[in-house]
Amino acid sequence: MSKVRVTIGVLKFSRQIEEARKFARFVASDKGKAVFAEFGFSPAPQEEAASLMLYCGAGLRPPVSEIIEVFKRKTGITVQPDYSGGGVLVSKIKLRRKGDLFMPGDVYYIELAEKDNLIESKTPVCYLIPVILVRKGNPKNIRKLEDLARPGIKLGLCNPEACQIGRLCTQLFKKNGIDTNAIKKNLVFQSLTVNELGVQIKAGNIDATIVWDGIAAQYPDCADIVRIPRRQNIISFVAIAILKPSSNKKAAKKFIEFITSDEGRAIFKKYGYTTEMPE
Repeated sequence: MSKVRVTIGVLKFSRQIEEARKFARFVASDKGKAVFAEFGFSPAPQEEAASLMLYCGAGLRPPVSEIIEVFKRKTGITVQPDYSGGGVLVSKIKLRRKGDLFMPGDVYYIELAEKDNLIESKTPVCYLIPVILVRKGNPKNIRKLEDLARPGIKLGLCNPEACQIGRLCTQLFKKNGIDTNAIKKNLVFQSLTVNELGVQIKAGNIDATIVWDGIAAQYPDCADIVRIPRRQNIISFVAIAILKPSSNKKAAKKFIEFITSDEGRAIFKKYGYTTEMPE
């Protein structure tokens, strides 16, 4: 005997999208199915929700963690993140040859993975802007990039081989003619991810570091932000890619649609991240 599968969809032009989604979720819930059963309709078999693996830059963790939670509530799809530096993540993808999504701190790392034929497609997400993070009250009076090379400054930076902010710092110093030997003399802490640098500022172990604007926004009580003038700065462009080895491309596309939607962008903004290219 043939069967007809009945589904419910929310129309894009609805003026009450959220209310419509709530109704659709109720219809598909156990309570809704029980009502259909009372009238002799057979409930649809329970489908196992898809699960996605996301390789994600550590500097994007604050907003992405919340986006993953909201996405699961809305779709039932679980996203398992692996947070690390972009260079580390590229190595993992090449070695494992599995996973669904890749969102490093800069599109540069996606382009590296493309050379190994690992990328299906990529979509723009946001921008990461480098800022100088100093201890609260700025006791060493650090006002510009050049001040990081002054004698007596305890500096923390990311390893340029491990993640984008470290790689970018090397470019920043070169672009602005800053003595890299003086920087090396002041370097007392080197990390593998940008997140560790904010913790070092909070603990008072270093006087200054360079982090993303979104990471800096997480430390309002124990640190101050020194902005780098646009003409001196280098901004990272963040994209999310679907990996060719993915076996859940349909679910991966749903996640990309959500993370780049108005709701997803609002979560990035809530955590101090930039979703539009600064002037």
